[in-house]
Amino acid sequence: MTSIDQIIQRETNPFDQVTLYTINFWQEQQNPNWNVDSIHQNIISDIETVLEQVAQENRPRTLILTGDSGSGKSYLLGRIKKLFNTKAFFVYIDPWPDSDYIWRHILRQTVDSLMKTPEGQTDSQLLLWLKGLLDSQNSSLFQKIIGERKVFIRNLKGIYSSGIYNPNDFFSAFYHLLNSNYISIACEWLRGDNLDEDDLKSLGIKSSIDSEDSAQKIMTNLGIISAASQPIILCFDNLDNIPRLLDGSLDLQALFNVNSSIHTHCPQNFLIIISIITSTWKQNYEWIQPADKTRVNAGYFHLKPITLEQGKAILAARLSPLHSLAKPKPKSPIFPLSTEILEQKFSRGKTLPRNILELGRKEYDRYKNKLLYESGNVQKLTPETKLETFKLIWQDKYQKTQKKINKITDFAAQELIRMLQEVLIAVECKEVKTKLLSGKYASHSLSYQQQNKEGIIGVVWTEDKNMNSFYNTMNACQKVADKSLCQTLYLVRAAEVGNAKNMSNRIYRKIFKGRLKNCHIQPNLKSVYFLATYHSLVNAALANELMIEGKIISLKELEEIICESQILNSCSLLRDLSVVDSTDNQEQQSDSDLSDLDEVKDFVVNLIKTECFMERKNIIENTLNKFINIEQSKIYTIIEELEGEQKIKNITPTSKLDRKLVCFIPI
Repeated sequence: MTSIDQIIQRETNPFDQVTLYTINFWQEQQNPNWNVDSIHQNIISDIETVLEQVAQENRPRTLILTGDSGSGKSYLLGRIKKLFNTKAFFVYIDPWPDSDYIWRHILRQTVDSLMKTPEGQTDSQLLLWLKGLLDSQNSSLFQKIIGERKVFIRNLKGIYSSGIYNPNDFFSAFYHLLNSNYISIACEWLRGDNLDEDDLKSLGIKSSIDSEDSAQKIMTNLGIISAASQPIILCFDNLDNIPRLLDGSLDLQALFNVNSSIHTHCPQNFLIIISIITSTWKQNYEWIQPADKTRVNAGYFHLKPITLEQGKAILAARLSPLHSLAKPKPKSPIFPLSTEILEQKFSRGKTLPRNILELGRKEYDRYKNKLLYESGNVQKLTPETKLETFKLIWQDKYQKTQKKINKITDFAAQELIRMLQEVLIAVECKEVKTKLLSGKYASHSLSYQQQNKEGIIGVVWTEDKNMNSFYNTMNACQKVADKSLCQTLYLVRAAEVGNAKNMSNRIYRKIFKGRLKNCHIQPNLKSVYFLATYHSLVNAALANELMIEGKIISLKELEEIICESQILNSCSLLRDLSVVDSTDNQEQQSDSDLSDLDEVKDFVVNLIKTECFMERKNIIENTLNKFINIEQSKIYTIIEELEGEQKIKNITPTSKLDRKLVCFIPI
């Protein structure tokens, strides 16, 4: 028989800090076994009612979802998506980088979300929607006209005889969405990528969606035709990282301008959910135009604290898998916690879900440490584990980012510049400002000063495949060079730069291939993973959702931790910009396999250090779950190396190999 104490000694903490918060419901899937249905059930029911109204009336509804940090707003959005994805299509929209780009950002993220595949389906939301749209008009329409693009467009123009912007291009893109050979390019056009002439020609489309006005009208198109299918739910979340006005306040008015615009058109099959921290809403509410506030026509929903009974249900759901392994089972479903511990900690009888999870983590660790130290002294959490915990969180988010991003152009230039801006600030560059260029492509650029160095450095990042756009960007760069607005100008671009016949290429060679200090950097996808991972942590920090060892980490603290960890030193783009130093490992080895093994080794050390001690078998299982391509034998080798380096120690030498307990050895 295996006692619960033995189970606790060998298993990882079920309240681990890596999974303590969730953000994007398309990026981080919820464990259904952890849900407690009674929590916020009334709000879920009310939102379902609003959704049904949208479906019946084909008129937009907007609601505001507020709650304190840690109340579960983002988690609730994920629950709603899981419950109602058969009734509606879900779009997750994170902070926009520039309010002059908000419509294009919304369109881009709408199409990206519609390309996600719901649970239990084989087609994406977009294909399900498009097929449902065709079936709702004529069940045999798809079979009749799939081979004829012009007939397809003519039929849809007949169905939607008015209100559709640029119908020829719009329906041509829809036609190509049904062809597996063209779906990728069609999606790129629909999300606003600036396609080259050959791609546009292959789609039978005249021009790309390259302005706020055209993006707004394409969104209106989507709202109109979705009336024949299912509603689209636009979820705006993490609004604490949106652009700020000159007085430092959040530019929420830009979002409410969008919302009001959507409400001026009918039919519009949108349900808009604006999720925001209560304090943020109160601080900015007065700055929103009264006429725009009236467009919040579905009401305000506030997430209240949960009861201790609901808190116990959260704890029991997390602890249940461990209890099921024990014989005999613990008498209390929340052991090693107790009702007394909860009542003592939360004397008012209510708290936030995050506080319950954090208490569970601490009490589990405390009890586990008591089992290790027979003297009864509890090993206290020290600042030494803060860095290790952060590295585990980083690795988790980095790997999720890898799965989400397939190519650099998954991000718009404005988004790439915003993420680069955040990282440059983190590595202590000074005077980091966007919009070095002037004109249309200003938001594709930034400038900064390196620490302890004089002179302004300029960066322009553009991945537009269209050579006309590249020509205009190069012209803007030429103006910067002519005016000597910066000491060095970097062009960051992985895409092609044309050939000698192109005027854009001639300007490019003059600026970046001459005798000047200017330089062309070709970024790799891995560098974008670094930027996007850090950006997700910035969003979490500004939303007060990033916690390490029970402490909410501010943006300033995040910047300090990321510098201390030297994680960003592995980003080749930052090294090319000379804002970080290369690590010894990077200078000494170029073998990617060795680099990957170092990453695995770091993970094992950080895992054991944060858990204090755990069973060898579970170390291996956790590592295999995190690094699916690694061989098990290599993990054995890593554990043996760590024992030889006296970083970890076997504390049950008589146990079978896989059942041996391993603990971290403090330096």
